[in-house]
Amino acid sequence: MQLGFLVDLHLCMGCKGCEIACKVENEVPLSTWRLRVKYVDVGTFPETKRTFTPLRCNHCENAPCERICPVSALHYLENGIVNIDKERCIGCAGCVMACPYGAIYIDPQTHTADKCTYCAHRVASSMMPACVVACPVQANIFGDLDDPTSNISKYIQVNQGGVQVRKPEKGTNPHHYYVGGGNVTLNPLASERVDGHSLFNNITTLPVGGHH
Repeated sequence: MQLGFLVDLHLCMGCKGCEIACKVENEVPLSTWRLRVKYVDVGTFPETKRTFTPLRCNHCENAPCERICPVSALHYLENGIVNIDKERCIGCAGCVMACPYGAIYIDPQTHTADKCTYCAHRVASSMMPACVVACPVQANIFGDLDDPTSNISKYIQVNQGGVQVRKPEKGTNPHHYYVGGGNVTLNPLASERVDGHSLFNNITTLPVGGHH
């Protein structure tokens, strides 16, 4: 068994219901997140739109966080989830720096690392992750990648060629996929920050050399 996640960005409408469900289910402290919905505005007026991309731990096959952890607090479960043992964690934050996706945070109360675990505690009880249940448009597809009859496997089969992952060049082999995303949604460097007025403020850039 290899559990995986797929987000259909054609369906996601940016309601952030998954974000809230995750916070409540996992008691995620303020100022930190296990799951956040990034938005990027694309196009120029009047042809503009806002794109939404849920970001969470990618549960990589070749996870840098698992390799770097000196006390094996980050470890693989038999179902492929990259889990975290807060009892073992010493709060060194090596995993925070190793993760190319910015998916790990240090809990300000326990001073231990934490992240999305695909709601491993719910999965162990044969329930779906909280974000999957909360999504009103069923944009989150979760299941066994090794089972060709699972919803996620069928989705990947149908969308061959259109399935993307974040930062494939890092060689982490994520088990978190996206369908319907463009370069601007998955690549942080693809967005242009043009000087001018946005919805709320005036966007400017520092002069070369910065302020002295």
